[in-house]
Amino acid sequence: MSQSDNADDKSLVEKFLEENVLFLGPDPEIMKNHKLAPESPRETQALARFTNPEVINLVRNKLQTACNESFDMVEQMGAAPRAKWGDLISGMWTASGDLALSSMGGVLLFSVLTQHPVKFILKYWADEPTVGIREGDVFMHNDARYGNVHNTDQSLVIPVFHEGQLICFTGAVVHEGENGATEPGGMPSAAESPFDEGLKVPPLKVGENYTFRRDIMTFLQNSVREPKLQMEGMKAKLFAAMRMKDRVQDAIAEYGVDTVIATLRRTLTDTADEVRRRLRTWPDGTVRQNTFADGTLRENCLVKIRLAITKKDDELILDFRGSSPEFLNRANNTILSSMKGMLAQEFLTFVWPDLPRNQAVFEPMTVITDPGSALNCSPDAPNAQSMMTFFPSFTAAQLAVPKLLYSAGERSTDVIAGWYNMIVTFIYGGINQHGELVGNVCADLNGMGGAARSNRDGEHAVAPIFAPMADIGEQELIEEEVPILKIVPNRVMRDNQGFGKFRGGQGYQQIATAKDSAMWGFMVCSIGSKFPSSHGIFGGYGPGTYPLCKIKGVDIFKVMDNQRELLRYTIEELMNDRPFPDATYSTHHMGLQFELADRGELYMLTQGAGGGYGDVLERDPEAVAADYRDGLVSLNTARDIYHVVLNPDTAAVDAEATSAAKDAERAARLKRGKPYAEFVKDWETETPPADVPFFGSWGDPRVLFRGTPEDTCPADAIVPVMMPNPKDVRIAELEAKLAQLQG
Repeated sequence: MSQSDNADDKSLVEKFLEENVLFLGPDPEIMKNHKLAPESPRETQALARFTNPEVINLVRNKLQTACNESFDMVEQMGAAPRAKWGDLISGMWTASGDLALSSMGGVLLFSVLTQHPVKFILKYWADEPTVGIREGDVFMHNDARYGNVHNTDQSLVIPVFHEGQLICFTGAVVHEGENGATEPGGMPSAAESPFDEGLKVPPLKVGENYTFRRDIMTFLQNSVREPKLQMEGMKAKLFAAMRMKDRVQDAIAEYGVDTVIATLRRTLTDTADEVRRRLRTWPDGTVRQNTFADGTLRENCLVKIRLAITKKDDELILDFRGSSPEFLNRANNTILSSMKGMLAQEFLTFVWPDLPRNQAVFEPMTVITDPGSALNCSPDAPNAQSMMTFFPSFTAAQLAVPKLLYSAGERSTDVIAGWYNMIVTFIYGGINQHGELVGNVCADLNGMGGAARSNRDGEHAVAPIFAPMADIGEQELIEEEVPILKIVPNRVMRDNQGFGKFRGGQGYQQIATAKDSAMWGFMVCSIGSKFPSSHGIFGGYGPGTYPLCKIKGVDIFKVMDNQRELLRYTIEELMNDRPFPDATYSTHHMGLQFELADRGELYMLTQGAGGGYGDVLERDPEAVAADYRDGLVSLNTARDIYHVVLNPDTAAVDAEATSAAKDAERAARLKRGKPYAEFVKDWETETPPADVPFFGSWGDPRVLFRGTPEDTCPADAIVPVMMPNPKDVRIAELEAKLAQLQG
């Protein structure tokens, strides 16, 4: 056989393989790359033809207004609770798939995630004869492995053409909630594989001529518990995308197509250049920060997040090597791209809030992880509760960045401590008072406590870390749709603050029950019940630890009818006074799997606090007195934490006694203190403690512990962790006790 024949045979084999791909899974090349696409020939042409910065700024403002307008449309039309209260984003992507503009409100972490599915569409469907990209096409996706936070989020995009040429994409991403997962509400912490996580839609053409295909819509609705929600959510996103398309075409008609193409590209490159300019004003160096998740949502353990941030010239390197291995049968893992989105939120919201909301803000940054870690999990690991690892990763960055930013030559906002970082709310499912099967998540998770700043206190229950402009929902409106009643809606809890020279904003209590349902259940998904999930900085305290409290075996509505004097209005009073004599009172970590509840039983949570800033002894005594008058702190906290002496009746500060108390505490600190080298010698151990399941590196980041001091693996060859079913663990414990009693 000749060399030519061999070449022909090889070509035929390659052609066959190319045309007969078994499965188009997530593209590693797309998913690993968060950088901007190279400038296209069409963009080069447009930039050469149009360079007027004033007109570019005008067009950019028009397109930005279109994004904001469409955001409002989805918020007003969306059926999902999270859509109604701002957990969404709308935006415009270049013809190469880069997100150039997005709405000012909403979930900004989407801004570094949304390009992945668009680039998949461009790479795989544009020239695919059975799919293609044509005017009027509608694409959606939700699978995090193709670029998303978790599968409960759904994106929808449409291409925008001018004279047959693809100009850009417009669309929206919404936390829709219910998606047919193994637990209702879309975020199943009980998921033990990706196949428990509900819908797994890759970038998929679901409509043509701006109309959804009825067969695909039927398939999607048939796959979830709330078919009405699925349809209404998709329609709201489509209409918003079409409105943005109209605005793009209006801009083309007024200013020309070159102007629009140049504006979208310049918005990205100008943003990236500005970030690099600002980074050059930061001091070069490395800052290290550890944070810990205190559970997987199914068992208590310590999951280490290890971060070293290095700033060099105009680049920021975020090195997470040495963090926990992945959990192959737990949902707390994250896809690397999801974590990048959350990390970008730190810079979009807390460092440079004045910059455009697009993916270029993160372009000058590099993220390094160990493949197979909980922060860069394999396709086989579930990630429905990815927040349980990428929220602490965000916090690690948020606590490390101020140590560089403090000495920066330019700052666009205040230096702050750690924002509260957990979604403390109820996920629910069951039959509502209208006889409909529903499942979703309450919006009051959006009221996270704000962090203390370098110059003032943090705000109470102000905003989630992932959406600076979102709402917690109106309880009266919520009660119209679901049978959840809040006995105490959003009441700030006393002493729930990150103490410091400036204190963190405080969180509120949620005491929930259900009424008028034949079947109703609750679920909770937060860490931080055993070990604080965030921290303060420069001497400030972190928030507290927060359990789930339950009162079972009571019907609060009967109590309200017959014995109203038994009612209490704080978790503290209910759990300490135990006013219902026949009820069962219990506390738990906040990883409750879906549990059916009887009418009138109480489920109680506390939203956490932001971290404090600076030494508590430097807090103005009058500020402590004001917090005491407002019921934010107790007399004990004023005395024992802040060392401020107050008149309990008038809240007047005893200046002389306060000064003496602070001096006494400073003297006590000196007495307790020891040289750092001596402290380290007493404090450090060779391995993690044997009685705490610990996952991640201890000293050497190249060696990862897998739950016990004896079980390790190399960081560059991670062995995934398999956890036992908590029910099996409990059964074994009870069987051991039974055997002991029988013996």
